[in-house]
Amino acid sequence: MASNRLAPEAPFVPDRHDTETFGYGSRNADEGPWEEWNPSAESTRPVRGRHRVAKQRGGGLARSSTVLGVGVIAAVGAGGMASANTSKPPVSISLPDLPSVGSLFDDASDASAAPEGSATALSSVGVATADAEEGTSDAGEVLRNRIMAQAEQQQAQIEAKALADAQAAAAKKADEAAAKAQKEAEAKAAAEKKKAEEEAARKAEEARLAELAKQYTLPTSSYTVTSSFGQAGAMWSSGYHTGLDFAAPTGTLIKAVHSGTITEAGWAGSYGYRTILTLDDGTELWFCHQSSISVNVGQKVSTGDVIGRVGATGNVTGPHLHFEVHPGGQAGGVDPTAWLRGKGLNP
Repeated sequence: MASNRLAPEAPFVPDRHDTETFGYGSRNADEGPWEEWNPSAESTRPVRGRHRVAKQRGGGLARSSTVLGVGVIAAVGAGGMASANTSKPPVSISLPDLPSVGSLFDDASDASAAPEGSATALSSVGVATADAEEGTSDAGEVLRNRIMAQAEQQQAQIEAKALADAQAAAAKKADEAAAKAQKEAEAKAAAEKKKAEEEAARKAEEARLAELAKQYTLPTSSYTVTSSFGQAGAMWSSGYHTGLDFAAPTGTLIKAVHSGTITEAGWAGSYGYRTILTLDDGTELWFCHQSSISVNVGQKVSTGDVIGRVGATGNVTGPHLHFEVHPGGQAGGVDPTAWLRGKGLNP
């Protein structure tokens, strides 16, 4: 400020003093009387570079108290705003430091010790700013911790999902490997079983054929197979060979292949002398081109019995036994080689 108000007039100085004013019974030197103070231009000139509050009496105290109250309210308001709104940094409010109330009444204090004006912020405003900054820091730390916790939770979920997927994949792979191994084992067992069954069947068939071989025999010995079943040629009236030819010298013995009954014995045209042996199952065995017949119709024969001899009668080119097989007595015959092998014989 440029100047101070004029000081009020000096108070009335009484001639006597009330000894009971302060209850001490005697006069105090600080109570007065006071000298009259007439301010001048030199005494009221402000000190350059500093804002100095002059000592005032009367109305000056009220004004200083008002300024102090306004400053405190402003400081408290600024601190409250900083505390309430932590999202924005608080604004520091700088107010000059005011002299204490006691200094306004201390006439004996030195002028150089009077408080001076300053641009330094009130301590309450500084505390509010610090509290606001600390609140902002705390809020940021809380947000950071929350983000970190969420990130850790998401990472844990990802790791748990990856672990579960890996375990599921491993379990699936193990199941597939187990299924594959089981399938291979089953296939191997099935193959071994099939092989064993085949081996058993083969042995059973061998046993059966061995047993049949005791019951069946080839029709002649010392022979050579010259024509097989189904062979084509103009030599045969049907256009193909209907039996199996055993070439052997004339007079070679012809034997009964299996036990049965003689149902025919005599001349048969192109077949020459023929004997038919009917087995118990109805199969007819034809022995053709014989030079002689040793059995009669209706005769029972057993395996290996002589029924005639090899010859060259009928439609022939040389001595041989023409052998045919007619299952069930049917007109068309079957391959004698296959039939003989089915009885354990290998012509």
